Amino acid sequence: MFICSYYFYKDWKADKVLIEQQEELKTQIENTDVSSDEPFKMPTAGVATILEEIMNKEYEPIYSPVMLDEYKVLYEQNNDLIGWLHIEGTEIDYPVMQTPEDENYYLYRDFEGQENKNGCLILDTDSVAGVGLAIYNYEKGMAPSTNLIIHGHTMKSGAMFGNLDYYEDEQYGLSHSTICFDSLYEKREYELIAVFYSQVYYQSEDVFKYYKFFQADTQEEFDDWYNNIMELSLYDTGVRAEFGDEFITLSCCAYHVEDGRFVVVGKRIH
Repeated sequence: MFICSYYFYKDWKADKVLIEQQEELKTQIENTDVSSDEPFKMPTAGVATILEEIMNKEYEPIYSPVMLDEYKVLYEQNNDLIGWLHIEGTEIDYPVMQTPEDENYYLYRDFEGQENKNGCLILDTDSVAGVGLAIYNYEKGMAPSTNLIIHGHTMKSGAMFGNLDYYEDEQYGLSHSTICFDSLYEKREYELIAVFYSQVYYQSEDVFKYYKFFQADTQEEFDDWYNNIMELSLYDTGVRAEFGDEFITLSCCAYHVEDGRFVVVGKRIH
């Protein structure tokens, strides 16, 4: 009985810490003075290092990327921050982390790097969030990869991607069809295009692996991915895509098969 009570308390405390931490992070964003002219000293790690290398080239374009004001303070606190994911009307409203050296670092750690069973939302190592703005063609920056894959735990409490499988219901999916993901430099919106169940396969299996698609450099690469996700989709959202579009993929564990996954895909519209 004592052991059960201990684990119940540990889970309760982890959820409590997550809620308090998320509220603090969102408060910092909401209280950011976006009109401030105070210069921002760019940290020399993470995405900032990439940006510095690009800016040292011998040409001088007309535009230089500037980090969004609301994420400057959070990035200074933790430069593993790569963006923020939000879906109106859902529990999903979290920072997204990326650690190329160790993709699993935030699997059971919170934003502050402390142990927490909820973990964080994690941008796949092979996804490039991008530096700069689409309206400037990512001048003096870096374009995002074709597909951004974000992983999150399926928590019973509903935290992280705990309620992502609500999208199995067509009415729910269509009424929560806008997915918002901010990189550190621009706000983006995606429209729901596909919802499906899949799994993690053995490396040797010659099957469609949605989690291996990050970049489409050819029409053939795009068609292979697009036709497969549309065929797998539980319902037709009415949204169509073509070669050259950008996408976001939300992935979490599912239990219909061993190593099952539930997947939600959006096409960038803004």
